[in-house]
Amino acid sequence: MQNSDPLAQPDIADRAKSVLKVLCDRDIHIATAESCTGGLVAALLTDIEGCSHAFERGFVTYTDQSKHELLGVDRALLDRCGAVSRPVAIAMAEGAQHRSGAQIAVSTTGFAGPGSPGDEEGLVHFALAREGCNTVHRAESFGAIGRDAIRQRCLETILDMLEESLT
Repeated sequence: MQNSDPLAQPDIADRAKSVLKVLCDRDIHIATAESCTGGLVAALLTDIEGCSHAFERGFVTYTDQSKHELLGVDRALLDRCGAVSRPVAIAMAEGAQHRSGAQIAVSTTGFAGPGSPGDEEGLVHFALAREGCNTVHRAESFGAIGRDAIRQRCLETILDMLEESLT
């Protein structure tokens, strides 16, 4: 069985620590809006000693209802595009930023395992909203590599996006 603890992966923990150090040095606070990762991004960022004060808050919004209520994602957008889509990932990140007071927010929404017929297992949409910048979107098709592996790849992708945004 694969170890799904993100901090058991030294590269992930080291990268997260570096990102948090930059956030702390620049007095930038971060929020997360997670669906398919179920809070793993928030756990990764808050488990790092000495830097977790850069973390403002996390939203785990697994259902459409929670995306609407907690992040302000428009119901019509959810109905029209589906929860696993570019527009919803962007709305989640922007909603987390606006509703938290953080200067930067990241979101994940996707299929970490087999879904309904027509759902692409391993398809994940990511977004990063940053104060004073355009929101960035990224989509990845990780394939049917298993739930733990997909969620691990999500952490790597979020760190990629944060590193790119902060350089």
